[in-house]
Amino acid sequence: MSTAPIPAPTALLAATVPPERADYRNAMARLGAAVNIITTDGPGGRAGFTASAVCSVTDDPPTLLVCLNRSASVYPVFQANGVLCVNVLGAGQQPLSNLFGGKTPMDERFAAAQWHASASGVPVLAEAAATFECRVVNRTAVGTHDVLFCEVDAVRVGDAAHGLVYFDRRYHDLLPPAAAH
Repeated sequence: MSTAPIPAPTALLAATVPPERADYRNAMARLGAAVNIITTDGPGGRAGFTASAVCSVTDDPPTLLVCLNRSASVYPVFQANGVLCVNVLGAGQQPLSNLFGGKTPMDERFAAAQWHASASGVPVLAEAAATFECRVVNRTAVGTHDVLFCEVDAVRVGDAAHGLVYFDRRYHDLLPPAAAH
């Protein structure tokens, strides 16, 4: 078995011009994504923000990633705490997403819904479609963001099978086929 590197196609070796930022953002708006509220609590304080940049990495060990802008006001809190909860939002929870996605003070954000503390102390949304309680085990800086690699310690799946996605710069409720009529 050869371990020699595979040569890249000649066309890819030529210098390319990256897409304009606006073109990239417009194309990314067509990539639908689940809407999540990421929460933490600990020595750095309690905080939360809305995120669609959440993705499964592997199921052994169960690990997901969360992207967090280093210029976000919540960044130092998440960096200090090292634990978080991914609260997957369901249909009809757009107002909560907007609260956590804006400049609303933290106390007002958390007052808008029912939360309970997990074993690690992170706020868990009572009415979430699903929750993933995690420890941050690695982080990588890429451009303006940190990619947080998070090992999942506990999961909970909500009673209702529904979701909330963000696509084409708008929220869309995902409901079971029977409820959609």
